[in-house]
Amino acid sequence: MNILLIIMTATLCGVGLFFILADALKVPTYASSKAANELGKRRHPKTNPLEIWLRDLSHFIAGKIRLGEYRKAQLAADLKTADMDITPEEYIANAITKALFIGVFSVPMFFLFKFGALLLVILAVVVYFRGSRSIVGKLKKRRQKIEYELPRFVGFVEKTLKHNRDVLYMLESYKDNAGPELKREIEITTADMRSGNMEAALTRLESRVGSSMMSDVTRGLIGIIRGDDTVVYWASLNMKFSDYQRQLLKNEAKAVPRKVRRLSLILLICFMAIYIVVIGQVLFKSLSLIL
Repeated sequence: MNILLIIMTATLCGVGLFFILADALKVPTYASSKAANELGKRRHPKTNPLEIWLRDLSHFIAGKIRLGEYRKAQLAADLKTADMDITPEEYIANAITKALFIGVFSVPMFFLFKFGALLLVILAVVVYFRGSRSIVGKLKKRRQKIEYELPRFVGFVEKTLKHNRDVLYMLESYKDNAGPELKREIEITTADMRSGNMEAALTRLESRVGSSMMSDVTRGLIGIIRGDDTVVYWASLNMKFSDYQRQLLKNEAKAVPRKVRRLSLILLICFMAIYIVVIGQVLFKSLSLIL
């Protein structure tokens, strides 16, 4: 009961301290921030309420951040690939803001429960590192979705190559049947091919996706543009990618029983925790009556 009271007191003090800091730094209300976000919904389609509310604070922190040239260039390229219309400084500032939102609760908690304050500081550090590296996970998921579609695209190119060697036609014909991630890349590449060098556009596609499978595909497409006989290449690539897709499906099938076992274990732990809490309360009541 005392621990619960300490947590409630620390939470209320933390919320009060945060609102004082928000007022001092002129952070707008959630309603006004949400209204501004609705106007730019295309730029921020999946922004959560916390990010909407703390965006101005993030912008303030972003103005104070100085990144190295290499780190800044790498983050800018990753953000552009992930279709996130923010600067590298704003990306880092978002992670710092979320960490500060949690870390501010450690101040009142320190005077009430020092161990709890330490846990909050650790949690804030974890939130910062996860936030500052979340782009890596997004790019990985995006790359996996594109790679999952490539076997179908390779099969399409192999069939189309029998009667048409126009790479731009192949890309535009497949675009309507592609998933969101690959469709976006095809749209960028076709626009790039119309306005500049076709081989350079395919090379940029390869660098954006950052996949060895996409490298094999772009190498074959460049071969078609140069007039090489790539029929055997696409046939062998289709077989290779088909084997990869079958392996992915096998791995997904194998993962299902593991997920079920994991959920069953979590359910068992929850039941045991309930029994332990109930038995503990009964024992404490019995001991208090005896004493």
